[in-house]
Amino acid sequence: MAAITLIRHGQASFGKADYDQLSELGYEQARHLGTVLREREEPVDTVFIGAMKRHRQTAEACLEAAGVDLPLQVLPGFNEFNHEQVIERYEPRYRDRDWLVAEMAKHANPGELFGQMFRQAIARWVGGTHDTDYDESWQHFQQRSRAALDEALSALPKRGRALVFTSGGCISVISQGLLGLNDDATFRVNLTLANAGLSRISQGSSQRNLISLNEHSHFSGRHRDLLTYR
Repeated sequence: MAAITLIRHGQASFGKADYDQLSELGYEQARHLGTVLREREEPVDTVFIGAMKRHRQTAEACLEAAGVDLPLQVLPGFNEFNHEQVIERYEPRYRDRDWLVAEMAKHANPGELFGQMFRQAIARWVGGTHDTDYDESWQHFQQRSRAALDEALSALPKRGRALVFTSGGCISVISQGLLGLNDDATFRVNLTLANAGLSRISQGSSQRNLISLNEHSHFSGRHRDLLTYR
């Protein structure tokens, strides 16, 4: 049967002018994942990436370390939703990045504060009553992420193996469709996805299965300092 491994990108540059850029730690995560994949000697026939910079950077660093020399096939359907717009529509003052950073710096746990704010912003987007405020609705994001998976699987031979470098939102809604999760559970999954974590999907003749979700044991033990979630 065909199989796809969804790989979340390495840590991006949160709080920087260009979020869509791997941090130094993000590059290190991608290289370490590549080393692990090389040691596992898992076959790879095809590599897909979303059209975002962090997807390509993660793929290039990972594949170089893995010793895999394959072209990167771009499928924009694997792009992340516009989280910055989702946040700004919830609280227009967050358009000013300096103001947001300053507000977060006032709190003892900025990560927790951001998580609370992000969940509220997501709830507004997912709720469906403000769809005209966004360039992409929640339902459209679900549909195009799952359509990208369909496209990737249809391009594989019967026993083909592919890597897909994408983002947490896409992985979450693809998992949602396969597991029958509601929207609230889907975003609880989203918040637990590790950078450079692996989720595996198999495609048989009549059934598609989620084999693993958010595998990140490669960031345990002496590599535990590489584990991040945002």
